Amino acid sequence: MTRRPPTLSDVARRAGVSYATADRVVNGRAGVSEKTSRSVHAAIEALGYVRNVAAANLSQQRVYRFGIILPAGSNAFFRRVQALFDEAASRLKADRISLSIESVEAFDAQALTGKMAALAEARMDGVAVVASDDPRTTAAIAELRARNIPVVTLVSDVPSSQRDAYVGIDNVVAGRTVGRLIGMAHGGRAGRVLPVVGAPSARDHAERLSGMREVLGSAFELAPVVEGRDRFELVETLVREALSRDPEITAIYSAGAGNAGLVRVLEALPPGTARPYVFLHELVPHSRRALEDGLIDVIIDQRPEEEVARVVEHLTLLADRRALLRTDPIVPTIFVRENLPQEPAGALERAG
Repeated sequence: MTRRPPTLSDVARRAGVSYATADRVVNGRAGVSEKTSRSVHAAIEALGYVRNVAAANLSQQRVYRFGIILPAGSNAFFRRVQALFDEAASRLKADRISLSIESVEAFDAQALTGKMAALAEARMDGVAVVASDDPRTTAAIAELRARNIPVVTLVSDVPSSQRDAYVGIDNVVAGRTVGRLIGMAHGGRAGRVLPVVGAPSARDHAERLSGMREVLGSAFELAPVVEGRDRFELVETLVREALSRDPEITAIYSAGAGNAGLVRVLEALPPGTARPYVFLHELVPHSRRALEDGLIDVIIDQRPEEEVARVVEHLTLLADRRALLRTDPIVPTIFVRENLPQEPAGALERAG
C-alpha cells in the first residue's frame, strides 16, 4: 500500500502546535516565536513534508507582485529590455504575476534608492534592479531584504550587497573576450585603445574594462577613458574630440551605451581615413546598421530575452522560497557582419 505524503496537519501534530501556527511558519509569516518555529521546522524535516506551492497559491488566490527598476533615457538596449518586460507583463497576467516596471535616470543613485524604498513600502513580492555599485544602493537592497523582499540584480551586479541573485553575463569574461579580439585584429602589432564607459560607478562597465586590460598586455596602451553617461550626444562629442587629439588610437572599446553617438563619429570620418577597430555591446537597430555597413567590427550581445525570462523565473522561485534552477551567468553572443540574425519585424532605428 502506498504511503500518503505528510500533510501540514501532520506537521502541526508532531510539533505540538495549531494548524494555523504551522501554516504561518511554512509560509514565512511573522508572529511566531523562534522556539516554535524551530519545532515546526524539526517536524517538517522528520516527516519529509514538502510544501505544495501551487496548491497554496491557488487556495489563497495569490497574485505575485514584482517591481522592475530600469534606467531611463535614450539607451536603446534598456528600451529593448523595457519592451520585453512590457510584453512579459501582458503575457503573465494569466499566471497571476503582476509586473510593475519603473524607471529612473541612469547613474542617479539617489533616485534609484528612492524608487527602491517606495517598492519596499508597497510590500512587493520581489524586486529586480539595474543597480550601481554605490553604498546607498547597497543599503536600499539591505532594507528590502530586511522586509523579506527578494532582490535580483540585473545586467550590473552588486555582489557586496545582500541581493539574492544576479541575472546577466559575466562582464569580466566579456571584457577578456574583447581583449582577445582586439589582439587578433591587430595581428601581433602594438596598438592604442580608447575605452568608452557610462560612468565609473557602473560595475558592469568597470568589469568589462578590467577584463580587457587583463588580456591586452604591454603591447597595448590605453587612451584616457571617455565617460559618456550612456548619452549618445555626449559620447559623440567626447569620442570625436578624443580621435581628433589622439591620432594614434587604433581601436575603440565601448563598454557602455550611447553608441549611436559613436556611430555618428565613424560615419563622419573623412573619405580614405583608416578607422579604428571598433567593439561594442548590444545588438540594437543602430549597432546592427553600423555592423552591416562596415563601420564597426564586433557586437557583444547579452541576450536580453533570456535575461527577462530568468528575472521572472528567479523572482517567482524566491517568492516561494524555493531553490533557483539556474545561477550560471548568461553566455553572450558574438556578432560579426556574417552571422547577424534576421532583423525582427517592425524594428525601429533610434538613438541610444
